[in-house]
Amino acid sequence: MAIVLGPNRYGKAETRLVRVTRDGGTHRLKDVNVSISLSGAMRDVHLTGDNSAVLPTDTQKNTVFAFAKKHGIAAIEDFGLLLARHFVASQPAITHARVEIHEYGWRRIGGGHSFVRDGGEVRTALVHGDAEAETVVSGLADLVVLNSTGSEFHGFARDEYTTLEPADDRVLATAVTARWRHRDTNAAWDASYAAARDALLKAFAETHSLSLQQTLYQMGRRVLEGRHGICEIRLSLPNKHHFLVDLEPFGLKNDNEVYFAADRPYGLIEGTVRTDDAPDAPSAWN
Repeated sequence: MAIVLGPNRYGKAETRLVRVTRDGGTHRLKDVNVSISLSGAMRDVHLTGDNSAVLPTDTQKNTVFAFAKKHGIAAIEDFGLLLARHFVASQPAITHARVEIHEYGWRRIGGGHSFVRDGGEVRTALVHGDAEAETVVSGLADLVVLNSTGSEFHGFARDEYTTLEPADDRVLATAVTARWRHRDTNAAWDASYAAARDALLKAFAETHSLSLQQTLYQMGRRVLEGRHGICEIRLSLPNKHHFLVDLEPFGLKNDNEVYFAADRPYGLIEGTVRTDDAPDAPSAWN
């Protein structure tokens, strides 16, 4: 039996960076978390401890800070592509770069330099780059949404352990994680993100839901129909259950007004929606 080295990568995870752009008395913030993974000719470092092909992870962190100063940060997709191209082009041993960036929003609250952290979703970007191809997957996480009606769930399979009662009017809530793959790297990233986010919200609000699976598909479909530059979207929707509280012991009627919001356990609904001409790119999601 032979023992061989399998796929591997290394890098600097979660470099936290805030970039302040000062335009006179008006400032702008970019608050990001950057993770880098590099791969290539790394056999010797694993088998013999030869570090000659290894670009230190500390150098990768320093590059993030230096590039933020030299180039600024516009769309996080562009910043990810810039970093990936740099590492592949500048290091002979590096053949592939993976850059993942999370962006945290801030809103101006008065004057030109005061901000409050936005309590909404986290914007995400995942970039893969090598000499052969580049891929960009944009997305968001923790987009919390709720419909107080317009949701049902019935006609489901039953067995001897089933106790759930059918529902023809229930609260439907979830924290959306969505990631969508672009056909190329020439998108107008900010406009594309805004349009995809808007499509997700409208589909959630406008779908009379018979299941969270149905809602997931409609959300993905709405994004693809509105943005031809997007060919595939993957969604993860935890079902944030809301249960009616039994108020009869207190002589009160609960007419779909008072709920217990359970944080766990929860149903987890996941799925992919794609166009039929989407090019295969399984490594784009790694």
